[in-house]
Amino acid sequence: MTAPTAQPSDALKRLTDVAVSGAALIVLAVPLVLLAGWVRATSPGPAVHWSKRVGRGNAVFLMPKFRTMRIDTPQVATHLMDDPARWLTPIGGFLRRSSLDELPQLLSVLKGDMSLVGPRPALFNQDDLIALRTASGVEALRPGVTGWAQVNGRDELPIPDKVALDVEYLHRRSWLFDLRVLLMTAAGVVAAKGVTH
Repeated sequence: MTAPTAQPSDALKRLTDVAVSGAALIVLAVPLVLLAGWVRATSPGPAVHWSKRVGRGNAVFLMPKFRTMRIDTPQVATHLMDDPARWLTPIGGFLRRSSLDELPQLLSVLKGDMSLVGPRPALFNQDDLIALRTASGVEALRPGVTGWAQVNGRDELPIPDKVALDVEYLHRRSWLFDLRVLLMTAAGVVAAKGVTH
């Protein structure tokens, strides 16, 4: 499917991504180092997990997250595990509920693999999600740290509903709409809304 034509806000969106992610990485440098040390101190393995994700144009990239799961955890979506809680590190649940595990993705935003707002990047082996997004033209978008589907259900959404929201974002996207999603994300993080694991 052909990519949607560029909208007037695309350049502003990228400028915002670079400015916000760059500034946030500077401001959060010390907390990021402290979080990395906390992860290392509470479970064996690296502080950051590099997850194979599907990005713009279905290109695979490595997305960083603070590690919340044991190093022997199967490489599948959390909702497909029988008992995901048993794979969590001692602080994994807290990092996920607070969304602090997502902070290293600011590096991906700065690099251009991700945007602050967009469809959440699928795991490389989530064939059903990838196929539906491709059929709907959503794969033409840069994936986001947060997104319209994230603030409307997050882990609780079935894949067809998630893609429907991704398509809605595809057609409604603008700088102001991104701002709305970011504000809704901040409110959701405070309430730990929509996180099941």
